[in-house]
This record gives sequence, C-alpha cells and structure tokens, in this order.
Amino acid sequence: MTLLADATALFSAAGLVQAGGAWQALKRFNQQPRPHLAERPPVTILKPLKGDEPLLEAALASFCTQSYPHYQVIFGVQDSNDPAIAVVERLQALFPARDITLIIDDTQHTGNRKIANLINMWSAARHDIIVMADSDVHVTPQFLERVVAGLAAPDVGLVTALYTGIASRPGLVGPFGAAQINHIFLPGVMVGRMLGRQDCLGAAVALRRQTLDAIGGLHALLPHLADDFAIGRLVRGTGQRIAMISGIVVTTVAEDSLGALFAHELRWARTIRALEPVTYATTALQFPVFWGFMTVLAAGFTWWSLAFAAVVWLARALFMQAVTRQIGRGRFSGWLLPAREFFSLSVLFASYLGNRVVWRGNSMAAGSDRQHFRAGSGSLGFGRLRFGKTGRLTRGIN
Repeated sequence: MTLLADATALFSAAGLVQAGGAWQALKRFNQQPRPHLAERPPVTILKPLKGDEPLLEAALASFCTQSYPHYQVIFGVQDSNDPAIAVVERLQALFPARDITLIIDDTQHTGNRKIANLINMWSAARHDIIVMADSDVHVTPQFLERVVAGLAAPDVGLVTALYTGIASRPGLVGPFGAAQINHIFLPGVMVGRMLGRQDCLGAAVALRRQTLDAIGGLHALLPHLADDFAIGRLVRGTGQRIAMISGIVVTTVAEDSLGALFAHELRWARTIRALEPVTYATTALQFPVFWGFMTVLAAGFTWWSLAFAAVVWLARALFMQAVTRQIGRGRFSGWLLPAREFFSLSVLFASYLGNRVVWRGNSMAAGSDRQHFRAGSGSLGFGRLRFGKTGRLTRGIN
C-alpha cells in the first residue's frame, strides 16, 4: 500500500506540473505580438450547418462582422427543411452588403456527413484562402486577419485556432462542459505544443486552395470521422507545418443534461482513443485531484495523505483560475473540481469499452485510422430534394 500511495502521489504531482506548464504556455501564447499583414487577399469561409442550436445566430453573425476587407461566407445544409436555413436568411437580411451564400444540396457522399456538406458547398467557393469553421464557433472581428497572417509564412500549410468553451444556458451542465474544454482539453493542447506536437484543432482551420488540392481535396477526408486529425496529417505529409493563429476562438457548449454531455464527450474520447490509444491513456495524468484522493485511500487516510490531497486540490484550483484569467472566460468553482475530474475519468474509461459513437443523430464506428461509418437507429435519413437536375439550390446575396 505504501508503494501504491507513492505511485498515486507521483501521478498527482505530475498532473500539477502539467497544469502549471499549460498555464505558462498559455501566458506566452497570449503575449505573442500581433502579426502585421502586408497584403489582404480575399478569403472564402465555409460553414456547414445541420439544425438549429443554442447561440447559433450569434456564432454565425460573428463571421459576418469581420474587419477584413474582402471575403465571402458560404453556409451549407443538406435538408430543405433544416431550421438553420431561417437563421441564415435572417443574417442575409441583417447584412445585405455582405457576400453571403446559402447552399441547399441533398447530395450524399459515403462517409463523413460534415465533409459531404462541404463538398456540396465547394463549387461556390471563389477565393484561394479557404477557412472551414464549425457551426458553434464564435470569433472576434480580427479573426480573418489573424488567419491570413498565420498562413503568410512560406512553410505553413495549415493554420488552426485554439478554442475555449462557453455555456449556452445557465445551470450546472453548461459550465461543467465548458470546464472540460477550458481546463482539461486546452491545457493538454498547450503542453502538447510545448513538446513539439502540431495538432490540427477542428473548430476552425484554414489553408490555401493549392494545399487542399495537393492532399486530394475534400474527398480525401470523407472516410475519416476525425477529419481534423486527417487533414493535419495529410498537410504535414506534404512537408508543411501547422501553425496556430494568435487569439482564441470560442465554441458553444449546447448540452442541457449530464447524459447528453457524457455522450458528447464520449464521442470525442472514442475518436481520439481510436487514433492514439496509448497516448490517450496517458491523459489520465491530467487529473491531480483524483490521484490525490487515491493517495488518501492508498495511504489509509493518514495525516500526510490528507494534507497532500488538500494542497493538490488548492494548487489545481489556483492554476485553473490562472488559466481562466488568461482566456478571459470560463470561471469554474474549485469545489466542483473533484466531480469534473471523476466525470472525465469515467468518459476516458468508457472510451475503451466500445467504438460506437453518435454524432448529430448518426451512429458510427470509430476505427484506428480510417473511420468506418454506418447508419444506426439514431440516424436521420435525407430524401432527394428536387431542385432541377442537380438537386441543389443556391440562395445568395453578393
């Protein structure tokens, strides 16, 4: 038991070192000078949509209010009855001078539905710098300037954006989910970059058209559930590197129950576990409060173990507050840290018990590299839309 207590105490200390290193890395990241742009080439933004969701209009509107001089925004859906259409039409009315196009195309491509939607939107893209961003992403007016500046370096093939989470509604569940992004995922990303990793974070990515062509276009991403991992690997395979833009974007935590949140986090977990099972297992060291509690149990509730666990809990809470100040949002009660860590470890454990994930009503099986897709009981079928021979409707204000 003494050896076990020593081991769990070591794991707990390692988690604190990781938390402190992540805070320092984030601090240095925020202190980067804002890049200067000599040129501002036009940009195309692709926004695949499916359904309405909390804060959707606010998230989409943030892409219509960029300070960048020349860009187009293309929204795409695959169902003529999709409620997201009404949101886009309101934005077209609110921003009549903005180049906004809505693509409604029911064409199905075997594989990733998000990538299929992007393929249907692709013919409307006019510019050579392509930004792809999820529907729940919120950005500042300087986002496009930072993207283009990040792509300016000749050895950069793709830029990605660090992101945080915000709750879409009051209550416990939203902040609980945002804490996973802000205080577990984000610190892990920062430490990974310190160690030389060049992960592509899928919330918002950008690359040049010629780079996308070089990796086989959007069709090369269709077989992959983890399309962000796939595009990053393919771009690195061309000899180019992945850069992170200055500044942080925000994603919406839309879940309204712990069950829905668990299912969402399990989808993330199983996708990552399928790709990097050994590396993902080591993320258990990110939970120092949990290991502090395990130390208390292994040591038989001795005074030193209780004191150790209390110090670890306090230190972890302080690092969490330091990260909160750096990202400017995501305040989370230190009293809830044990619950958040136990919840995350439950998700991690469950990720090794199967490979089925559910994404936007579609049931899929996560494979090791190429993800295998299959429709499940929760999937939503799409009938053919009849808009002439192409099955495609374009609505735009240019």
